[in-house]
Parts: sequence; C-alpha cells; structure tokens
Amino acid sequence: MSAPGRPDGVETLVAAMARVRAAVAQRVVGQERVVEEVLLAMAAGGHALLVGVPGLAKTLLVRSVAEAMALPFRRIQFTPDLVPSDITGTEILDEGAGGVRAFRFVQGPVFANIVLADEINRAPPRTQAALLEAMQERSVTAAGTTMALPAPFFVLATQNPIEQEGTYPLPEAQLDRFLFEIRVGYPSEAEEVAILRSTTGREAPPMAAVLDGAALIALQRAVRDVPCSDLLLEYAARLVRRSRPEDPAAPPLVRQYVRWGAGPRAGQALVLGAKAAALLGGRAAVSPADLRRVLRPVLRHRILPNFAAEGDGITAEALVDALEAHVPPPAGASLG
Repeated sequence: MSAPGRPDGVETLVAAMARVRAAVAQRVVGQERVVEEVLLAMAAGGHALLVGVPGLAKTLLVRSVAEAMALPFRRIQFTPDLVPSDITGTEILDEGAGGVRAFRFVQGPVFANIVLADEINRAPPRTQAALLEAMQERSVTAAGTTMALPAPFFVLATQNPIEQEGTYPLPEAQLDRFLFEIRVGYPSEAEEVAILRSTTGREAPPMAAVLDGAALIALQRAVRDVPCSDLLLEYAARLVRRSRPEDPAAPPLVRQYVRWGAGPRAGQALVLGAKAAALLGGRAAVSPADLRRVLRPVLRHRILPNFAAEGDGITAEALVDALEAHVPPPAGASLG
C-alpha cells in the first residue's frame, strides 16, 4: 500500500533509493550528508558539483552510486590539454567493404548515464563549455547531426578549492547549470580510523545494483508530482530575490557584500530539491524545512561575494545563513 497522497509504486522507488544510500554507505565511510545531497540532486534530475580537497573519496562515492544504480559510468580526468572532442567524440574516416570511405562518429565519454568530470576547473574554457552545453541540452551536435545523450544523464563534477595554479574557474553563468554545489569535508577521527581499517584490508566485494535507469526516471517524475503550496513557492521566490543586493528587502549583509545574487534558475533548483527531499523523506508535500534543507547547496555557488567580502572574510556560506535568518517562513505553512 502506498502512503496517503502518493500514487502506487512510489513507495517502492523511495525504498530502492534508501537501499542505494545504504549500499554506498558500506563502501564510503562517513560523508552521509554528501551522499544524501548527491542522491537528492539525482532524484531532482540535476547535476552536482562536489568541492573538496583531494583524497576525500569523491570519485569512489560517484562510482559507488553508479554501481548501486546499474548505470553506465564514465570518468573524465580534466587536464589543460583536453579539447572538446575528447569529451563529446570525434569523426574518423573508415574504409568499408569495396574500399568505400565514409566518416563515422565515435562517441566520447559523455555518452553515459553518469559522467564524473574530475577536476573540471583544470580544463580550458572551451572544453568546459562543451561539457556544460551537453549538461544543459542533454545532447551533442557533431557534423550537423544532433545526438541525444542517454537518459537519465547526470554530470557529477569535482573541483579542488585549494589549488589555483593551472586552473580555469567556472564562470557564474556556467556554475548556474549545476543544481547543487556540495561541500565535501574531512572525516571525523573515528571515521578516519574506519577508513584505514576498510581500505588496508581485503578489497570490498562488488556492489549489487538495486535501482536501474527506468526506475530512476520514474522517481524523477514522482518528484515533480510532489505538491508545493503557493505559500512555499512565494517563500522560495523571496529567498532567491533577497540574495540580490539591489532588492530593497535584501538583508544588510547581502546589500553590503554581494556583487551578484541568484537568478531565477536558483528558485527552480530550490523547489525541485525541496520536492526531492520531501519525497525521499517520506513526506507527502513540501515543507519549509525541505526548502531550508537544500538552501545552501542551491545558493552557495550562485551568490557572488564582492571584493569587500573577501577582504572582511565574509563567505558565500555566511551570506546564505544571513539570508535564511532574514527571510522567515510563511506563517500559514507547517515548519516540517
């Protein structure tokens, strides 16, 4: 039986997603919040940018998610000499039967369900743009032919925040294509001991897949069907609009320290992320708590601090916190 207000089959999909999370937790020690946010982004149908120093199991996490979902996975190591065709594919001249020559397109690694773009900021802008176009359009055009990418399609990119030499940071307009920016932090001491125990013994057995592409697409449809009241849509819009320094109702910290605020795509990401949080959390409708749950991963890469903020040590995270404190949830909505 489905929960009240949910169509038949949705509970099965939600339970399968919970099994994916449990399976990944057996392979990746700690990082529960990171795993949750990756799965929320995928349930909402969006891409995610994972930001953290090397060695925090970002690649292992993405590979484990793909394995638990039985989805084709490709990893692209971004380097300064990478060109767009290394990602999208290229045409080669084939000689067929009878000596007839013809061009044939060889698909690049972007033709997969889950693409890990490792250290995306190490590639030059043209190469980044090729991937980000594929993210937005979910297709690749070559030699005048447009080819659809497989569905579902996710780009999970990583970025190292401490290395600046030899990098090409993504412009804000390109960052906006990522539904979430997920911060990956250091493990606790107990988690680090568990990592040493699990990674210096026998290799872990292969992971059994618990979800396939068709089920994930069905889950994405179910996410979009989760109700979100007009009161909460207005709340989401206010949160986004108050991030813009020219808004007269913006908090003082935003007016003082923000160069550019979030655009309308942030509101879409906020509502979709909240719907995913509600569905996977077993709730029949979006609550203010669901919107607040995804506020940081949605806004932290869409708010651009100005030079004064850098000088005073004010981060985008602090600005999001000020925004949340300044904009109260609607009086008529349940806090969740």
